[in-house]
Amino acid sequence: MDYFTCFGLPRRLALDPQALEAKFYELSRAFHPDFYQNKSDAEQTISLDNSAMLNTAYRTLRDPIQRAEYLLDLEAGSVKDIRTTPPADLFEEILELQDTLDEFRTSDRASENAAVLRTKLDADRATLEQRQRDMEAELQQLFSRWDALQDRGEATEPARAERGRILKDMRDILSNRTYVKNIVNDLLATIA
Repeated sequence: MDYFTCFGLPRRLALDPQALEAKFYELSRAFHPDFYQNKSDAEQTISLDNSAMLNTAYRTLRDPIQRAEYLLDLEAGSVKDIRTTPPADLFEEILELQDTLDEFRTSDRASENAAVLRTKLDADRATLEQRQRDMEAELQQLFSRWDALQDRGEATEPARAERGRILKDMRDILSNRTYVKNIVNDLLATIA
């Protein structure tokens, strides 16, 4: 059973967080292992498994990015296949950033050069974080398009083709976002 079905939800990307949380607590009360202490070992095991699956499903569905990755996994194959290559339009910028990071790592942190490099790296971090926000905004637009297609429920060839394009675009943006996020994390770890 997929996580959407577990919560009685359609495969949509825009979810009401309060409704999701309420359903989670409702299901948690039904499956919580404490209510199965006096039951057979098999029932206790089933309760533990159901509770663990419910917790994982909730954590996945409450986060928009994890929800999108999960939907991609369901609809188009494993998310682990998402490549994390540099976005083409940022390739040169990222190479320059890597050079600056390498120079900063080998510099005397008390030197004037290190201060200049830190200022540049802080500006690069801000630029990349803005890039992440822009990608998340693009994802939100794709989420709306996906949900509109789901709401229509069309099984026509053009609708299937549009779903495929949306899934491909989501996969590409998630790939780029993951790459940029890793660069930002590396940058933060270096200048900390």
